Amino acid sequence: MKQSTDRFLTTHTGSLPRPDDLVRMMFAKEEGVPVENEALTSRIRSAIAEVVQKQAAAGIDVINDGEMGKPSYATYVKDRLNGFGSASMPVTSYQDLIHFPELSKRVFGDPGRSRRKTPGCNGPISIRDPKAAAMDAESLKGALNGVKHEEAFISAASPGVVSLFFGNLYYPDHRSYLFAIADAIREEYEAIARAGFIVQVDCPDLAMGRHIQFADLSIPQFREMAQLHIEALNHALGNVPPDRSRIHLCWGNYEGPHHCDVPLREIIEVVFEARPNGISFEAANPRHAHEWTVFKEVKLPKGKILIPGVIESKTNYVEHPELVAQRINRYAELVGRENVIAGTDCGFSTWVGQAAVDPGVVWLKLHSLAEGAKIASAEFW
Repeated sequence: MKQSTDRFLTTHTGSLPRPDDLVRMMFAKEEGVPVENEALTSRIRSAIAEVVQKQAAAGIDVINDGEMGKPSYATYVKDRLNGFGSASMPVTSYQDLIHFPELSKRVFGDPGRSRRKTPGCNGPISIRDPKAAAMDAESLKGALNGVKHEEAFISAASPGVVSLFFGNLYYPDHRSYLFAIADAIREEYEAIARAGFIVQVDCPDLAMGRHIQFADLSIPQFREMAQLHIEALNHALGNVPPDRSRIHLCWGNYEGPHHCDVPLREIIEVVFEARPNGISFEAANPRHAHEWTVFKEVKLPKGKILIPGVIESKTNYVEHPELVAQRINRYAELVGRENVIAGTDCGFSTWVGQAAVDPGVVWLKLHSLAEGAKIASAEFW
């Protein structure tokens, strides 16, 4: 993973707007409508080529496949691993939405969330599609040919977030379930790394899990649970070098009150125990934008790189490049310019069909990210 050695590098979290025709094909597949596999594979590859070009044109340095071939950053695992076969199990209530039923309806009525499939685990977990991650890498490699970029990454679900979305109906306890997932998904992480890409592991379980999956726990108890999740994650990443991986920390990419979010200060030192060097996290939205001050008192461990979100992922406001630069500067002043990469709060199309931000506005926001990084770079170099 490259550091910002002569300027601030830019990246984003993962999902990007999918073309309308691909969304229709993905919806059909999720709903059991027959879809010609070769046609779908071909359209995914062409969509990846398109989204790679758009990232480069926007000025993003560390780019990806936009998650074009995944129904979401987490639920795609049901198509790659065996063991998920029960009826769909709805995710536990979001603690911050319990007292706002109309808002909850709006959040969960999103075309993407309302269609997501989350079958429970009702059997032993094993690899179902051993070639899927390698195919992802092959598609991205082809799209990157001749495209200017510094590095590229492919995202994958963490064992913990799989356990959050897919309820356990088979394993005797949560630990057994976590490590079964970790043993199965580690091949995906290793395939991404073997292909030469950075592995981004999406870990909303380490933050969002507090007010969803483990809302009944105290913060000290949640920290213990987060440590267990990190133990499973580190097990799965055992053969991936820390400098070839990063994690994404998230409190939930939805427009809710978020007043029940666990503070970054309460979990950051646990997060530092994760094997990956890179730490991507929400830092631009109204609930977490103030938390840059955490690093006034918490020292960044040697080798770790912060990827704060300096662009919000749920609003159509386009952040001014000067604001982006100010946000980058705050982190650089506290942890060192070489240890900061400018990112986004979360994905812009977390679920197929989700469109909180207009697709055209997404690219304006990413362009502003790149412009803000240039302004900040001029101040630090």
